[in-house]
Amino acid sequence: MKLHNARMEHSPQFMIIPMIDIIFFLLVFFMMSTLYMSSQETIPVNLPVAASARQDVVKSLQVTVESDGQLYLGKEALSLPELKARLIQEAKSADIAVALRADKTVDYGTFIGVMDELKTSGIQRISLAAQK
Repeated sequence: MKLHNARMEHSPQFMIIPMIDIIFFLLVFFMMSTLYMSSQETIPVNLPVAASARQDVVKSLQVTVESDGQLYLGKEALSLPELKARLIQEAKSADIAVALRADKTVDYGTFIGVMDELKTSGIQRISLAAQK
């Protein structure tokens, strides 16, 4: 009676499919982790919901209008004339984009007034922030 050697029958094989799965998993992991590395330092407001909202990857200034009408450039509270002066100064030094964030309870006239000041200060690219 001949005894079979188990080592000879089951030779190791190189499995490519599990290795590809692991590489894709690592790729997705690193892509998702880099998305959460960029943080925006702004004032928290209750943004309205829009189906066509998208996140802008270009670095921009954040102008926030709170529900009481208070204006912020980043986290710095400013009046409307101060905001316009700062934006004119920023627009002269570089081509910038402004993301306008407003609480959904803000008066429409206040919102349009802020947007008008942005346009008259020389800002060419204005985006409106909303939640998806």
